[in-house]
Amino acid sequence: MPENAIALLIVGLIAGVASGMFGIGGGVVIVPALVILGFDLKEAVGTSLGALLMPVGIFAVIAYYRAGKLKLGIAVPIAAGLIGGSIVGAQIVRSLPTATLQQLYGVFLIWIGWRFAEPRKLWRQWRSHTPAPAVTEDSPDVSFSWSFLLVVGLVAGVLAGMFGIGGGAIIVPALVAFLRFDQKLAVGTSLAALLLPVSIGAVVTYYQDGNLEPATAVLVAVGLIVGAFGGARLALGLPSRTVKQLYGFFLIGIGLRFIGALDPIINALAGK
Repeated sequence: MPENAIALLIVGLIAGVASGMFGIGGGVVIVPALVILGFDLKEAVGTSLGALLMPVGIFAVIAYYRAGKLKLGIAVPIAAGLIGGSIVGAQIVRSLPTATLQQLYGVFLIWIGWRFAEPRKLWRQWRSHTPAPAVTEDSPDVSFSWSFLLVVGLVAGVLAGMFGIGGGAIIVPALVAFLRFDQKLAVGTSLAALLLPVSIGAVVTYYQDGNLEPATAVLVAVGLIVGAFGGARLALGLPSRTVKQLYGFFLIGIGLRFIGALDPIINALAGK
């Protein structure tokens, strides 16, 4: 068992809470945390994908399903795209430097997060002391094609294979923006798509390259299982607008991490 087992369980727990609340796989938390704990970036990415390979969100998915916040017919084609995309992403990491793509992805996350959080609107409401208007949690019936959902899964899978994330940072905004899903429905559907071992191809690639620590992945996965259920219960008890805004600020923070804006803080915590 790794010497830092307790720290790894805590990392998984925190990532699980974020996963259950925001519909992400948890890798956006796991990868930076493993880097702080001394892992090489590619090793952190591979180990994160290894942890996410297990059905860590099963209890969170059940919670969203029981609450009527999950559409299985949407999740299946997205999952199919994730499988192929993650293999492509892992191969890109093998052959190309990822620094530029990582920064572009960070900028993309900041943009999406800004649209979700709407900080200027929050500021105006705070200045005027005007309460936010009520938002319905019903999602309209919007026509969609399997090809569109496959593309969403493919894009999310490529980024998952490259950066060790689950892909929910792409899936959730896509469902909200294009299918006009309620935030909670988008989160539940995203978690369902990520439940299957969609990153198996990428995991095999990272393992073959020696960039995966199985014991570490198992410990992180244990924390993920517990945390994801807690995060789902927390999100289901909050208004959709609040969950959406929290998700936006979360994405902004992760985007700042990807473009390197938080590196001085992370290096200070790691003692570098």
